[in-house]
Order: sequence, then C-alpha cells, then structure tokens
Amino acid sequence: MERWDALVIGGGFYGLYLAETLAARLPRVLLCERGPELMGRASYANQARVHNGYHYPRSVLTAVRSRANFPRFADEFRPAVRSDFDKLYAVARRDSKVTAAQFVAAMRRVGAPIDRAEPAERKLFDPALIEDVFRVTEFAFDSSELKRLMAERVRRAGVTVRLNTAVERVGPLPGGAVRVRLADGEVHAGMVVGCGYANTNAVGAASGLPVVPLKHELTEMALVEVPAAVRDIGVTVMDGPFFSCMPFPPRGLHTLSHVRYTPHGHWYDGLPGEGYLPADEVFAAAEKRTAFPHMVRDAARYMPALSGCEYRGSLWEVKTVLPRSESDDSRPILFRPDHGLPNYHVVLGGKIDNVYDVADELARHLGWTTSTPAREAA
Repeated sequence: MERWDALVIGGGFYGLYLAETLAARLPRVLLCERGPELMGRASYANQARVHNGYHYPRSVLTAVRSRANFPRFADEFRPAVRSDFDKLYAVARRDSKVTAAQFVAAMRRVGAPIDRAEPAERKLFDPALIEDVFRVTEFAFDSSELKRLMAERVRRAGVTVRLNTAVERVGPLPGGAVRVRLADGEVHAGMVVGCGYANTNAVGAASGLPVVPLKHELTEMALVEVPAAVRDIGVTVMDGPFFSCMPFPPRGLHTLSHVRYTPHGHWYDGLPGEGYLPADEVFAAAEKRTAFPHMVRDAARYMPALSGCEYRGSLWEVKTVLPRSESDDSRPILFRPDHGLPNYHVVLGGKIDNVYDVADELARHLGWTTSTPAREAA
C-alpha cells in the first residue's frame, strides 16, 4: 500500500502551489490530476487578470486582499506577468452600482493607484453612457508560462505528479490518516487537500460527506482580435451588467466577457432543495453556442472602437463561487478543514492571487507559521 504524507486533488494553479507548499515541510507529497495536463481547465480558461482591487469597490475585504497580494504575485511570477498595456476602468452613467466618485473613494480607501484617464483615452468612450474613465495599475498573466513555472517548481520541490488519475472517494483510517480510492487502486495519506474548483464537491459527495454550498455557471469568454486603436489597452466598464476586454497572453488575443452574456446557465450545490450535479457532466452535456454577437454589440455602445473586434473562438469553462458573493461580487476564499473527515481539507479561491490566503489558512490549521517557505522568484 502506497503511503503519502499529503495528497493534493487537482492540478490547477492552486493545487500546484499548495503541493509545493506542503512539500517544503513533508517528504512525500502526491498530486493527482484527473485530466491529461496540468493547469488545463479553469487555470487556463479565465480572464487572466492579476487583480489589484479595482474590480471590487463593493467588497472592501476582497479589494484589500487583492491589494496585498498583487505585488507579491507580480514579483514571484514576473516571467508570467504581462504589464505592457494600459488598463482603464470606466464607470457607466446608468445602472452602475457605484458612481465614479464612489469608485475613486473606494480605491483610495484601499490604497489602489488611480488617476483620471487622459483626454485621448476618454474619447474612446461614449460620454452619454460613461460617467468617467480612470487609468489604473492592473496586469494580466500568461497561463502557459505560469504552467511551465509551476511544473518546474513542484518538480524541484519533490512533488510526485500523476496525470489522468482521478480521486474517486476518501474514507477514514485508524490514527487519523485518510484512505484514498483512485480509479486504479488505493493509497493512504496523512492528509488530503481538495483543490478541485468546479469539482470541489465531487469527492466528498461520492464519499457521503457534506456538500459545500456553491454556485456554478457555464461561462463563455470570446477570444477576439481587437482593432489597432485598443490593441495595447485593457478595459473594464463597471459596476453592474457591463463588460471587460482584457489581453489574453497565451494566444496573443483579447478576451471579451460580459456580465449578462458570459454566463450561459447556472446551478447550485448544497443549498436547500439542491443536491449535487457533477460539474464535468453538466459541462460536457451543455450546448455551447457563442453569445459573441450580443457581447460585442453591447460593448460597442460604450466603446465604439470595439465594434471592429474579430471573433477568433471562445473559452468555455465552469465558474464556481460562493453563493453569498452574488450580493457584492466579493471573492472570499473557502477553507473547510476536516470537512466531514479528519485530515480531509477542502479549499476554493475565486482569483489566482487568493492562493496566498489559502496557503496561510492551511498553514495555520496545521500549526505551521503562516508565512510559506522562502521561494526564489520564478
């Protein structure tokens, strides 16, 4: 019987980072990824935004944590961070949940750099629909380069990685260890850390453990070639049913996402009257018909130059958040230690930079210092 000090479920960015963190203190760490590659799902198919607080004027805690984690992430993963574009945030005149003055006040409260955009930048927007435009400091990340960096880091840390290896169930063992049933056998682990994102509840539900209340959305981000006038710009119009157009470094394109048209459907886990639907099965069965024409038509009302976007395809994925985030668009981390089973820990983060908060919470639970071991800049 194989015995491991820790087993991590999921080979996305969170799983890789936590496996490396555990391997700094434990000699035998195994990471199991059900798919054929690392960081092949939500860690790739996302907006590629390194948050600096601007997205969360209605959630002070999320904005503060983004501000704290932004410089740390940008420094630690600088080969994967792209900053060679100008980032603009525009506040809509109607239907926005914050005014321009409230947006500025919220950002100054958390210490996020913000300036009024230059006249030429403001001219890109329709003044009848946009109250004001601001230049901010926000980056994008290249998920392909981040994958290369993290694969090398876990290798150096001594983590054993197994692809195409699904964890099916967990159960108790004498002394607090965890029995882990894989698709092709069984192993024992001193602890198990679940980092399945959309599949957060998959192993627990199959094991008869409590289901964590979650909301899932089938989402589409259009990949577009933007006109020359906005090629070196990232833009977000907020705060409500609006859109973002961000550089997507792995493809040399931009993503176009829209709060109204990016979600193509949703379902819940664990709320009253809701059971558990396997996210991968829902995703595989769902019809995926692009909403790009609706996205670009609405976005061009606010920023006319976007009418020249050329569609190059779509990124489809399941987005998973805590249900309480619907009220203020917050992105708190989820950390459920000993979730229905001693030494079975479940984590979920809504943004890539949340990983530091998750790592600190796990370290505190294990009685380690909250700071992770010193790492060389990637």
